[in-house]
Amino acid sequence: MPAAAHFYPQGAELQRKNYIGRKVNKTELHIEPKAFDLEKIRRDFPILGLQVHGKPLCYLDNAATTQKPQAVIDSLVQYYSSMNANIHRGVHHLSEVSTKAFEDARIKVKSFINASSEKEIIFTRGTTESINLVANSFLRGRFEDGDEVIITGMEHHSNIVPWQLFDSIKKIKLRIVPVDDNGELILDDFEKMINEKTKLVSVVYVSNSLGTINPVEKIISAAHKHNVPVLLDAAQAIQHIPVDVRKLDCDFLAFSGHKIYGPTGIGILYGKEKLLDELPPFLGGGDMISKVTFNGTTFNQLPYKFEAGTSNIADAIALGTAIDYVAGIGIDAISSHETEILEYASAKVAEVPGLKIIGTAKNKSSVLSFIFDNIHPHDVGTFLDFEGIAVRTGHHCTQPIMDRFCIPATTRASFAMYNTKEEVDILVRGLKKITEVFN
Repeated sequence: MPAAAHFYPQGAELQRKNYIGRKVNKTELHIEPKAFDLEKIRRDFPILGLQVHGKPLCYLDNAATTQKPQAVIDSLVQYYSSMNANIHRGVHHLSEVSTKAFEDARIKVKSFINASSEKEIIFTRGTTESINLVANSFLRGRFEDGDEVIITGMEHHSNIVPWQLFDSIKKIKLRIVPVDDNGELILDDFEKMINEKTKLVSVVYVSNSLGTINPVEKIISAAHKHNVPVLLDAAQAIQHIPVDVRKLDCDFLAFSGHKIYGPTGIGILYGKEKLLDELPPFLGGGDMISKVTFNGTTFNQLPYKFEAGTSNIADAIALGTAIDYVAGIGIDAISSHETEILEYASAKVAEVPGLKIIGTAKNKSSVLSFIFDNIHPHDVGTFLDFEGIAVRTGHHCTQPIMDRFCIPATTRASFAMYNTKEEVDILVRGLKKITEVFN
């Protein structure tokens, strides 16, 4: 039998075995951070040289999405121009090259968050799909009518709606950890909520509308005392602070690529291998199967069991490039710079007449939300846009927290590694102009 004829039927499986479960040289993925060089970092992001309404772009909408370094843009171009092929399903050169790049990106994610195995890294479309995957797969077969999920009062809609959708199948109860006037969780109430009906705790690591960094270590520890697993929404944490899933001991963790300088439409669900092994698949189709007959199907090994159909290959590879870029700068250095910018901005906007900051937790990340007594946030955002300043206005997909503070919306300035104190000064000048015009 010719070698090719012998190899082809097993090609996809052999490719998988080449990457999943292989022993990786730790130094292969280690990137030594360089000195934090703000000017060089800004040069790496071509969009920051843009003019908006004839003025230099001052981009302060990073909680919605971050801009992309040239390396990430080049990665996308390189994939489509020199290695475009479907993965895991071919034995030709392009398929092997794209498969290796795709699986190497998985290993980069595994290393970045310190997962135990690349089997624990599932590629999804983003945080929203990752949470929906858990809601559908983890709760299926584990829930009875009357069981409970604990979330918090500052959750993004993507960590509220999936549980409500599941409620139409099984009557589950959402328990809400309250938020105090500073935008901090009232943890005494949380510990009292856990009982024999609690099946899962699902909490945001960093609030996208308040900037609060929640004490997730305490939450996880308290939940585990009752053998309750914990899902962390790390969409606003992954790009700002170190995330170590083994140190945290979280059971699931979700984040989106576009929040960490990668492309849109790609994200990650981390899950402990034992838990993922026990879960049924979320979607059915190609690549998530081992064998299919009309009488039944056996499912693939991890992580492929949860990656039905053709993956978002180019964006997964580019996410790996983004992680390389962040690792090269160093998440600790990024966090230190952003903390300095946030503290500077908080002090400066406090000088603006009539402005009130919403979210004054002691432990905050790079979000500054505020309101004026007599000026609607949409008017603020529109005015700032004509000054070249990009901020976000509205409820930020967190309507319950807006209701908690009895406000319809806020203006939100959010910072990234490339933002400067000079940009904060531009923002403050714009806000003072607004107060002069409206008053």
